[in-house]
Amino acid sequence: QLQLVESGGGLVQPGGSLRLSCAASGFTLDGYRIGWFRQAPGKEREAVSCISSSGVISRYVDSVKGRFSISRDNAENTVYLQMNSLKPEDSAVYYCAATRTPVFGLCGLFHQYNYWGQGTQVTVSS
Repeated sequence: QLQLVESGGGLVQPGGSLRLSCAASGFTLDGYRIGWFRQAPGKEREAVSCISSSGVISRYVDSVKGRFSISRDNAENTVYLQMNSLKPEDSAVYYCAATRTPVFGLCGLFHQYNYWGQGTQVTVSS
């Protein structure tokens, strides 16, 4: 079964850190661009960060620049999202997704992504 599995979410205080993982099973992430997306209750899903298949190019939504860092370990078949200096407004369900097609802008379009994980909850609260 081809799937992505996110982990690493949880409850953290403002200013804290979490590292999300996105692991692929049933296929290799080589050649795939990976995006992290999030959706908070009552809000639209938004792109947070994306990384190219080589790992050379990464992009971030303005609200997380300087705080979040995306990376990938193709040997481990995993992509990470390191989140520092977390704020309450970062609270959301975080999803990773994979696509082979070129993306434009921040992370391209949602429908370009072939595989999606089930999501992991991140809650930033005191």
